[in-house]
Amino acid sequence: MTGARGDIAEQGLRYTKEQWDQVLTQTEDFVRSNPTRALLYGVGAGFILNRLPIFRIFGVFVRLVLFALKPALLIYGASKVYQMAKEPE
Repeated sequence: MTGARGDIAEQGLRYTKEQWDQVLTQTEDFVRSNPTRALLYGVGAGFILNRLPIFRIFGVFVRLVLFALKPALLIYGASKVYQMAKEPE
């Protein structure tokens, strides 16, 4: 059964690599034939990404995870202490 899964995984990897190579080739061809348009697209994409509050959203996410981690560690530690106390000697 694992052989068939491995074959499917290899086929999927090969297909993805071929598709990625095709996208890269098409992108290179587009940039070579339209350098000014490609430059403008790149500048526009950079401007839009610069305006998005990605780092602010990521910072809020990290703060939420750290805020939730403290009680989770406390509960985990308390359950381990409880398990150790319940073990017969």
